[in-house]
Amino acid sequence: MVEAVAVASGKGGTGKTTTTLALGMALAEEHDVTVVDADTGMANLLFHAGLGDADTTLHDVLLDAAPVEAATYDRFGMRVVPCGTSLAAFEAADPDRLREVVATLAHDTDVLLLDSPATLGSKSAVLPVVLADRTVVVLEPTIPALSDGLKVGEYATAYGTDVAGVLFNKVRGDAGRVVEKAGRYFDGPTLGQVPSSEAARAARRAGEPLLAHAPDSEAARAFRDAAGRLDPKPGAPERVADRFRSAVIPDPP
Repeated sequence: MVEAVAVASGKGGTGKTTTTLALGMALAEEHDVTVVDADTGMANLLFHAGLGDADTTLHDVLLDAAPVEAATYDRFGMRVVPCGTSLAAFEAADPDRLREVVATLAHDTDVLLLDSPATLGSKSAVLPVVLADRTVVVLEPTIPALSDGLKVGEYATAYGTDVAGVLFNKVRGDAGRVVEKAGRYFDGPTLGQVPSSEAARAARRAGEPLLAHAPDSEAARAFRDAAGRLDPKPGAPERVADRFRSAVIPDPP
């Protein structure tokens, strides 16, 4: 089985990368998980996963300078494919090669989590959302963030990608009104509410995913609950691979 799931937000600063790794670690307790940093322009997953000194990254693969296996690292019970931070490498890399990377990885995993760019401003940014089987929309519990997330959801469904659900992150106090609006307007369910957490900030500073750094924290428990509601769907690797190789990528909205 394999399912490709994009983790997207519509804006920066929502904790999307923290969410991607947390969901990945939680799902890895039952599934074979591969996490790909598809944010090729503003990559930071490598720092969250303690791979800041990685010799080979996804940029090298997109430059056709290395095979994807050389940029794949076993970390925290998952396989992690980080992207580099070089602006020159980003500008020189061919984002279309990301299709082939994901198609290759689809044959050797159960769940592909794609840490997507924060906005939908370019073809490379919309690619993960358009090509994934489902999208998890990560939001802070504010009306503006909800508006940005709705754009992601609408864009995904317009191109045949289901919305797996909405995950509220960095929640402070009572977010009931915003959560109610999300339930009213999003196609997918509310996967959970993750509280604002000093543990998450400490994990980023330590270069570890939250579930490794503070596994018993309230935020870690909320992410595990959300992963349980995600319920990955079985799919044929060939179908996922063919979708990534052949789909027409639309212009961004």
